[in-house]
Amino acid sequence: MRVFVKNMRGEPLMPTTPRKAKVLLKQSRAKVVNRTPFTIQLKYGTGEAKQEITLGVDAGSKIIGISASTEENELYSSEITLRNDIVELLSEKRQYRRTRRNRLRYRKPRFQNRKKGRDWLAPSIQHKISSHLKIVADIHKILPISKVIVEVAAFDIQRINNPAIQGAEYQQGEQLDFWNVREYILFRDNHKCQGKKNCSTKILNVHHIESRKIGGDAPNNLITLCEDCHEAYHNGKLRLTLKRGKSFKDAVFMGIMRWAFYNRLKEIYADVSLTYGYLTKNTRIKNNLPKSHLTDAYCIAGNLNAKRGDVRYIQKFVRKNNRSLHKANLLKGGIRKDSKAPYIVCGFRIFDKVLYNDAECFVFGRRSSGYFDLRLLDGIKIHASASCRKLKLLEYANTLLIEKRVNVAPPTNEFEGLRDIS
Repeated sequence: MRVFVKNMRGEPLMPTTPRKAKVLLKQSRAKVVNRTPFTIQLKYGTGEAKQEITLGVDAGSKIIGISASTEENELYSSEITLRNDIVELLSEKRQYRRTRRNRLRYRKPRFQNRKKGRDWLAPSIQHKISSHLKIVADIHKILPISKVIVEVAAFDIQRINNPAIQGAEYQQGEQLDFWNVREYILFRDNHKCQGKKNCSTKILNVHHIESRKIGGDAPNNLITLCEDCHEAYHNGKLRLTLKRGKSFKDAVFMGIMRWAFYNRLKEIYADVSLTYGYLTKNTRIKNNLPKSHLTDAYCIAGNLNAKRGDVRYIQKFVRKNNRSLHKANLLKGGIRKDSKAPYIVCGFRIFDKVLYNDAECFVFGRRSSGYFDLRLLDGIKIHASASCRKLKLLEYANTLLIEKRVNVAPPTNEFEGLRDIS
């Protein structure tokens, strides 16, 4: 376990031991500037000898792996869970906006003034890239990083679907000569209802297997249903055992963010380089290491003789605020129920870090009666209805939650062998 150190100017130094940090704090020669990860700032001038520290970043669309190490020791290791609800929330917001405009007034479509910049990215992708940049920036605040190595990947989706595809077929794609996706879906399903056999209805619809809000209009999310089956399904009278085809959202994201993230890092930091997944995999197998995001980041950093740290940090991005004022559905009497709970309940907010029975956890749910749902960041429940009188506030809520854990056994996956040490 290490304590991170900053000099008088707030610049990061090499970390120290808990024992030395305790002595400095007791002598009032340092002050605490951050609780997790525990960081102190010196109140006096000192030598600033630094070692070469390499930061390995296992970039991903759902989880990021981070490992900072010297040739001898791993100094920092963290696994970060990204938000994946932005697409659905924006789709819901768009639905509310269109309904409100149609209900209140009609306005002609305005498309000519909606110009996107050259570097425009979809909000969900932009958020994930910004999250990657924030994580790297946070590490630079507590460690004097010398070099950043990022693992990215490029996916050929056509070859994933059909490894034998080649030539003109590869260039043209499966939807060639079709006016739109609907026409292609009807052709693919032979203009027959896929819900029930021997349907008599001749009118055909194209049905979304997953909600349009999150599934989109990809062909593997669409299926042909007759009008009667389609209506019966949405009325709950027909049950369909349908599963959409393989989704390539994560692969598409990695392809988009590959250069966007790398180029932005190069604009901010001096020594930034790329590596690829097949190199990381080869290094991991060659050194007989278990598969995990933490291990991949350790391999990306390249200091394979460094002693693995005993402390891991689990982090998670969460939503900051629900801006919706009311629920969409009306109650009896035409009353709209408030969508927001009180900002503070019994002195606590959602996602506050609290101490309950000597265990650090987070507030994931609140009741006006003063009983809270407490959990760890990986979903482990501490208590479903803990009294506010037994809670002690440790840290205020933030958009990036962090939890410290320690290894009690060699990890074989992301969370096995970890326990809360706070």
